[in-house]
Amino acid sequence: MKIKKALKKYIWLLVGLVILVGFWFSLPAPLFNAPTCFVVKASNGHLLSAAIAADGQWRFPIADTVPHKFAKCITSFEDKRFYQHFGVDFWALARAIKINIKNQKTKSGASTLSMQVIRLSRNKPRTIWQKTIEMVLAFRLELSYSKPQILALYASNAPFGSNVVGLEAAAWRYYGRQASTLSWAEMATLAVLPNAPSLIHLGKNRVALLKKRNALLDKLSTQNTIDKSTCQLAKLEAIPQSPLALPQNAPHLLDRFKQDFSTLKADKTLLISTINETLQHNVASIIKRYHQQYKANGINNAAALVLDIETGNTLAYIGNIYEPQNPEMESHVDMIKAVRSPGSTLKPLLYASMLTDGMLLPNTLIADIPTQIGGYTPQNYDLGYDGAIPAAKALSRSLNIPAVKMLQQYKYERFYQQLKKLGITSLNNPADFYGLSIILGGCETSMWQLSGVYASMARTLNHYPKHPQQYNFNDYHQPQYISQKNQNEQLSTSSVLDYGSIYYTFAAMQEVMRPGEELLWEQFSSSQKIAWKTGTSFGFRDGWAIGLTSKYLVCVWVGNADGEGRPELTGIKTAAPMLFDIFNLLPASAPFVIPYRNMAKVLVCKKSGYRASMCAGAEDVYMPKNALKSALCPYHQLIHVNKTKTYRVNSACATTDNMLHINWFVLPPAMAYYYKIRHPDYEALPPLSPTCTDEQDAYRPLELIYPKNNAKIYIPTEINGNKGKVIFSAAHRNTQSKIYWWLDDVYISTTFNLHELALNPSIGKHSITLEDDRGNKLMQVFEVLRK
Repeated sequence: MKIKKALKKYIWLLVGLVILVGFWFSLPAPLFNAPTCFVVKASNGHLLSAAIAADGQWRFPIADTVPHKFAKCITSFEDKRFYQHFGVDFWALARAIKINIKNQKTKSGASTLSMQVIRLSRNKPRTIWQKTIEMVLAFRLELSYSKPQILALYASNAPFGSNVVGLEAAAWRYYGRQASTLSWAEMATLAVLPNAPSLIHLGKNRVALLKKRNALLDKLSTQNTIDKSTCQLAKLEAIPQSPLALPQNAPHLLDRFKQDFSTLKADKTLLISTINETLQHNVASIIKRYHQQYKANGINNAAALVLDIETGNTLAYIGNIYEPQNPEMESHVDMIKAVRSPGSTLKPLLYASMLTDGMLLPNTLIADIPTQIGGYTPQNYDLGYDGAIPAAKALSRSLNIPAVKMLQQYKYERFYQQLKKLGITSLNNPADFYGLSIILGGCETSMWQLSGVYASMARTLNHYPKHPQQYNFNDYHQPQYISQKNQNEQLSTSSVLDYGSIYYTFAAMQEVMRPGEELLWEQFSSSQKIAWKTGTSFGFRDGWAIGLTSKYLVCVWVGNADGEGRPELTGIKTAAPMLFDIFNLLPASAPFVIPYRNMAKVLVCKKSGYRASMCAGAEDVYMPKNALKSALCPYHQLIHVNKTKTYRVNSACATTDNMLHINWFVLPPAMAYYYKIRHPDYEALPPLSPTCTDEQDAYRPLELIYPKNNAKIYIPTEINGNKGKVIFSAAHRNTQSKIYWWLDDVYISTTFNLHELALNPSIGKHSITLEDDRGNKLMQVFEVLRK
């Protein structure tokens, strides 16, 4: 008997334990699985953009808190003992049973807010049995959730009429602003909606809705939640007429967040971004204003990105114009992510890379003459030539031929790898696919990647005072639109670009001539120095402008999303004006610090920009530390002239007593030909004295400008159907010399002063021979292609 009783006792204990365990695990986790809207907010928490949930409902992610006014309104209206009960209000339950029995039908409910949360999460038919289950689960809910959390669950999932679910969505749909800013009248209106959303809403039964709202306001006044004057004024407020469209102030960032969501490991479809709300609005206004002008020329798209240098945070993200009502504008395409030809915007990266490796100094002279490299013939935008130009000036003027010459020296394969190290990850083809054209935009990258590279360079330079002899590896990273903690420093004694090279690159970019009204910027004390660069892709398809100060980076792109080119679509004419208007919105920044402790003093030739050797004029200048590896000046040479400096002489035609020994600045003939046009003060190398007849000129007086040796050329057919001609061009140090021309050893003509000939050689290989009146000869070969 005792054993039976004990067994019975244990069975009951086991049953009780099972019931207890079942009760504890009866609450689903999570409570709500319905899809929610993707929502993007600015850094201040204000809504920028939102997209409707997958099930067609405007349902924002569950909020962490509920506005004070809504908490007061909803508890007064739905559950006045909410803070006293444990999920079930037995006083209300008894009252409801009494009323319903008396009326022989359901006239009053007794659902607490906790029970309504359970009902909303389960979405089951409203029967007595389901009501009982709701009571049990409401009690269980109270054991795991605090009262504010339960209020937040209710406010986020209650129906507010039509396809609006949740307080925050309702506040935006009905009042066009966030819930925390609503008045007592507005909050009371929303508080009464979930009670009967299908019967009382904005579209119908407005009188009944107004009556319920005013009754709630009276109740709040009676409870001393609001005073009588507030109550009376609140009653005068009208209820909204119809739902409003949600703001779309960052639609492309919203789309990006949706696409990136699976990789972000976020627990909500809510993004608190790094966007500065005011700046976002103002930049969008600038883009819209310029777009009104540009679309008359068939330029339909524009984008702008603003970054904080120190963090890499995105402050403004305008992925495109926003005209969804005009599908032909293709405004849905996010041009910040889109991969496009960068035009000339990569030139500063080559300049900085060569400075870092000691392959040139900031003002090293670079050849700017007609150039043909294996069938590739780069041209400057203005179709002119400088002969020789300092590297920094070639960069600030964005000359193509010097850039190609520099890349030819640096090697495009090496530059390709350098771009990848810097953060250009969109180069999906091998280096040979791009070749030398990579420096002129013959590759692909995005605004996002390019901005990340320049911001990383500026960030690195800004950190020089912190560790002058070391670099933080983590300074190089892509931009971000979600605020993240700074990574720990990974210090190294070397970097992909050194401090001095970055500084000199930005200094050269600060010298780029500004467009329009910005041309006279230096005359205004309020103006700030901006390192900037434009780019224009082949066929006028893309106009770029990217600029930075020590604090901010701005990148602007203009063009057509479908790649259609348009006349006048250049970076300087379309993107640059927007760039400076955007910079005018930003606070002034301190200048970049000169990294003296990471530089070396180098004796530099003033005329050539090379390390001085026999230069007549040289100065000690702080240079990137690898400048000591750079080449000595090849253009200053010791020559021997007669005492009047009119002729060069040698031991064969003059005694040492009748010679002067001078360090002379000597450029090759082709470079000298174009250089002296822009530099009238250039002193040409004196000709060899006529008395030195037994010796050829050692200073190569002849040079064929076009075509180069081993060139392959194509001669097009003229518009009239006749075969065209090609202009052969040569240069001679002595402007008074004659040049005799032979094609395939057949004499053709003689030129004087202007050494150019229009020839029509046949298809195939040929030789061209030039000889001056002193017997100096030059012979080269070329090939005319059939097509």
